[in-house]
Amino acid sequence: MPAFQPFRGLRYASLTDVSDVAAPPYDVIHDDEREVLAARDPHNAVQLILPHDSAHGDRYETAAALLDGWRTAGVLAPDADAAFYGYRMSFTDAHGHDRVTHGVIGALGLPDGGPGTGDILPHECTIPKHRSDRLSLLASTRTNLDPIWGLTPAHVARLVGEPGPGAQEAVDAAGVHHTAWAITDPERVAAIADAVAAAPLVLADGHHRFETACAYRADRPADDAGAAAIMTLVVELAEEELWVAPIHRLVAGAPDLRGRLAHAFTVEPVAAGVDGLEDAMAAAGALGFVDREGAALLHPRADVVAGPLEAEPPEARGTDAALFESVVLPLLADATLEFRHDAAALAAAVDRGDADAVILLRPVAVADIRAASYAGVRMPQKTTFFAPKPRTGLVFRSLDD
Repeated sequence: MPAFQPFRGLRYASLTDVSDVAAPPYDVIHDDEREVLAARDPHNAVQLILPHDSAHGDRYETAAALLDGWRTAGVLAPDADAAFYGYRMSFTDAHGHDRVTHGVIGALGLPDGGPGTGDILPHECTIPKHRSDRLSLLASTRTNLDPIWGLTPAHVARLVGEPGPGAQEAVDAAGVHHTAWAITDPERVAAIADAVAAAPLVLADGHHRFETACAYRADRPADDAGAAAIMTLVVELAEEELWVAPIHRLVAGAPDLRGRLAHAFTVEPVAAGVDGLEDAMAAAGALGFVDREGAALLHPRADVVAGPLEAEPPEARGTDAALFESVVLPLLADATLEFRHDAAALAAAVDRGDADAVILLRPVAVADIRAASYAGVRMPQKTTFFAPKPRTGLVFRSLDD
């Protein structure tokens, strides 16, 4: 069963509010946002997770040099004792409901057989380019800079309790309140470790970093204990604790995409435009589509899509991501794709002429994620977007502390 252990967190010293030095996960930061974060504070964590080449060397050498310099200057300091870290995100979801996600951050032992083995269950495929980038960063810094995200049947909210002394907080651009605090009480630490070890862990977010950590461990000597685990945020696998948003596809280099799709889909214009498109998708059970002609629903033609979908595992076949991969993607030829979750921003990109179209997907249910994971099935890449995202910078894990 999963080994989940406390570790000596590396944290910003003498800060209670870490809003100015925290950042979103690397894979949701775009170039313009990276520069805004870097300008906010010279020690913002974005400098580590998305470094640039500098006088220190290439971007990976730069991240390592910055990390070492911040430690030497006392900007970052390791905690005196090993701890689990309670983590809480308080937010208002897209439907206006107040929500709280409770989690605990610890060091998750990597499976001996690598990804897809043991009791850590991935649910998505990955992109090789992203794995190689994160491997180079891990090898240079020897630090888990941001947590991956795992799901457990254990009641995490009860296990972590309330924030304790030394809690750090951050508020992100979306108004989400993040709170992290060290848990060192021996009884509570033991209870958390035992609860997470009692059942398989579903990997929710961070598949690339998980596979990267496994690859790095495989190349390290057996006595490199730090490389045998990865920093992980564990949250209860429950609807009330999770908000799963869709990831949409921005398409460039595919003129007349509406015409190409007409063979496999009935294209129904949506008079309400982009603002009402996601609600219309949910009601109709259809994909969404926006090009310069306007917004539309894409109703799959059952006789056309049934064959291609047969190649998908039954547990993944009903997802919009599977429909996109098996039916839409072959129609895109040499087009380029960008994966993002903000439908309005993507529609604006189409309006500006930065892309030809955006194809909108519906979110996946938590029950479907559970079913696919326990069946050993991986859904297509970029199927799920767990939100909100934990902030990078509330705690790091050095492999050498």
